[in-house]
Amino acid sequence: MIQNLKELRFSPDVVLRALADQLMVGGSFAAAMVVHLLLAYSGAGANPSLLGQYAQVYAQNIWILMLVSFAIFAANGFYTRGRAYRGRYKMLVVAQAVALAYLVYGFTVFMLPVAINPPSLVVFLGFLFTLVLTLGSRAWVHYWSIVELERKAKANPIPIPNLQLNDRTILVIGGAGYIGSGLLPRLLEKGYKVRLLDLLMFGKEPIAHVLHHPNLEIIQADFRQVDKVVEAMRGVDTVVHLGGLVGDPACALDENLTTEINLVATRTIAEIAKGMRVKRFVFASTCSVYGASDIVLNERSNLYPVSLYARSKIASEQVLHKLQSDDFSVVILRFGTIFGLSGRTRFDLVVNLLTAKAIVDKKITVFGGDQWRPFVHVDDASLAVMLATEAPKERVHNETFNVGGNDGNLTLGMVGELVKKLVPDAELIDSGRDGDRRNYRVDFSKIRNLLGFVPQWTVEKGIQQVIDALRSGRVRDYRASMYSNVKYLTEDTASESVKQYYLGWEKGLIERAHMQNTTEEKPPIATPQA
Repeated sequence: MIQNLKELRFSPDVVLRALADQLMVGGSFAAAMVVHLLLAYSGAGANPSLLGQYAQVYAQNIWILMLVSFAIFAANGFYTRGRAYRGRYKMLVVAQAVALAYLVYGFTVFMLPVAINPPSLVVFLGFLFTLVLTLGSRAWVHYWSIVELERKAKANPIPIPNLQLNDRTILVIGGAGYIGSGLLPRLLEKGYKVRLLDLLMFGKEPIAHVLHHPNLEIIQADFRQVDKVVEAMRGVDTVVHLGGLVGDPACALDENLTTEINLVATRTIAEIAKGMRVKRFVFASTCSVYGASDIVLNERSNLYPVSLYARSKIASEQVLHKLQSDDFSVVILRFGTIFGLSGRTRFDLVVNLLTAKAIVDKKITVFGGDQWRPFVHVDDASLAVMLATEAPKERVHNETFNVGGNDGNLTLGMVGELVKKLVPDAELIDSGRDGDRRNYRVDFSKIRNLLGFVPQWTVEKGIQQVIDALRSGRVRDYRASMYSNVKYLTEDTASESVKQYYLGWEKGLIERAHMQNTTEEKPPIATPQA
């Protein structure tokens, strides 16, 4: 609740929603007073002084009720669209908030001698009326949003190409996320049959543009559920595994949960895929596995991970390579630091975050400006996944690819300068080094030479894309938890059923992943930067 209050920003959208709620609260209390007044008239006869007395009680109490209800509604995520508020139990959250508001209000007026206590029947009726209005209004908005999505889908149908050449079924795990929401339309436009396995923690909005495509099948489930994975894997030719906890801060919150989701679940999914004769398994890894180095690194360079997130990905890569066989091709994609907009945009990534702060806060604060990162746009990341699914087996079988372009190797200071160039009225602040020890430049020759991958986006072009989204109102509040993995995970305490800890083989494997050479029989190679 405290997190929701910290994230509260009074944008025009928030003000309108809060005003609508307060009108419902005020109207409900007024209606309750009117009902009680009519009952009083019927019992005692017409008494002109009663109307004035009721008006006085209403005036003394309504401001207390509205202040209390606004605070409690905001604390429950009504205006920041918190995780619980967007979840499947949204109506229960609303009902609990309304009940709590009236309980706190009742206690407050009882303790305040300046206010005349309203009749108990008025409080009860006000609660009922408010409950009906708040639940009803949200049910109507939900219904109307579904109707609107269907209308837009019918008005702008996605063309379906000839399916005779591409009739394979591809399973995308975690396909409603940052990369996946851009990958799905690519696959569908090429005529593939796509099955999506995703918990849809952020709702269906990230994939709204393909939601009603006839070639898309959605299985809403946790990919740790073995029965659901088996169900999703039936008749599948290729599996693309994009699911998992992503980012150093999010993974650092709970080591056991990170291990379970990023490593244990990955091995289980891969074993099921191999057992069900899936031909190709494409796995999303990260260039963070390189950690810290002063040379340009390629896929055969030593790994120096400095975070749990990177170690979990190294351990997963090792498990997958051991499972590969002539009939089961494993493809590892190590993505650079991603930026840009997608169906589920993130603002906990450096390019997007610095751009948002420049537009909203007029400050570009760079920490560790001399640190190198390889940047790649989210659209280019989804393109790389597409190429990995379509390439001939001999080019990708048991191969690892860095995903990005050599021109995307920039220091954080260079990124700050690019943002300053496009937002000249923002102040550029160099705050020196921070605690992040990552520093690496990456060579991307392999994916260019073997898969023909050429990035279509530059960092500067991506910054302009984010600027346009913020200025147009497409992104209203970049600080909202829906745009940040770590904020979203810390907003509500996960239930114990979600936190199933495994502390066996996988824990030791992650602990041994502090420094690994991915191909020990080959000498590490450092390629000069192109």
